[in-house]
Amino acid sequence: MTPNQVRARLIERNSNLAKFSKKYGFEARTVYMAISRYVGTGRCPRGILTWRILKKLSQEIGQPVIDGLDKLVNVDNP
Repeated sequence: MTPNQVRARLIERNSNLAKFSKKYGFEARTVYMAISRYVGTGRCPRGILTWRILKKLSQEIGQPVIDGLDKLVNVDNP
């Protein structure tokens, strides 16, 4: 999945990065940076906050945003 695909999935659900950030109490810039740094790169985040952001984002759009995250995050259970 690419960062643009993540944004598209949010738009399909009448949301965007700013609304997502506000809904879960994250800074919009932090969410943007997490997506830019890890989605579609094959890299795995090490920070707890980044994991939380990517986990919530996966749950919000209903599919894992990075490879292997689906094994660690149950996207069916919000």
